[in-house]
Amino acid sequence: MTSTSSAQPQGQAAQARNWLHTARFLTTAAQLNQLPPLAVPEIAFVGRSNAGKSTCINTLTQQRQLAYASKTPGRTQHINLFELGKQGAVDAVLTDLPGYGYAAVPREAKIRWQQVMANYLMRRENLRAVVMLCDSRHGLTELDEGLLEIIRPRVQDGLDFLVLLTKADKLNRAEGQKALSIAKLQTAGGGVRLFSALKKTGVDEVSLQLMQWAQSGLPQPLPEAEQPEEDEPPALDE
Repeated sequence: MTSTSSAQPQGQAAQARNWLHTARFLTTAAQLNQLPPLAVPEIAFVGRSNAGKSTCINTLTQQRQLAYASKTPGRTQHINLFELGKQGAVDAVLTDLPGYGYAAVPREAKIRWQQVMANYLMRRENLRAVVMLCDSRHGLTELDEGLLEIIRPRVQDGLDFLVLLTKADKLNRAEGQKALSIAKLQTAGGGVRLFSALKKTGVDEVSLQLMQWAQSGLPQPLPEAEQPEEDEPPALDE
């Protein structure tokens, strides 16, 4: 009985990994209005430059170069969509949002990216969940907490979010548990996991979570009141 119960989660994780491996490039856009309207759940990945966002996406999808990791932090400026589904079907979409918080990026570019991100996070109707990536050695910064404030109204209306503390292989067990505890306090009890692309820590659990979000269907329609003003981007710079 024990072996059967333990085999079931392993089988589900394998199913989730196989599903994620179907990811393929869909489109890229510099503005929200350039994205195609989609009738499938969308899961967005956000994080500071150098938090390991592209590496995380590539690890989860078991593809080395699906998400583009620029050699220059802050260089990736577009919203990139990747569709998921076997045999040509589309079950869900993963979204790779521009990294934020890189000081060397010109202020005008920062403001433009901030507006794009704010519009996407608050207005994308099929957005089902947000995965925020933070370096486990530094935890959530003020910029990360500011982004959580941006999505808080949608979270209160049912948007799911998960914080991944990346590069967990750099921490020992005690340091990892401390980082988890602090992040859980900062997110007011929200979902937090340690993640390591190198040691595959958290890969199965996150893969299952993504598949479950996709299978849960589309979110509720957005109330008009939740749409932000066009000229008030969030302060995601330093």
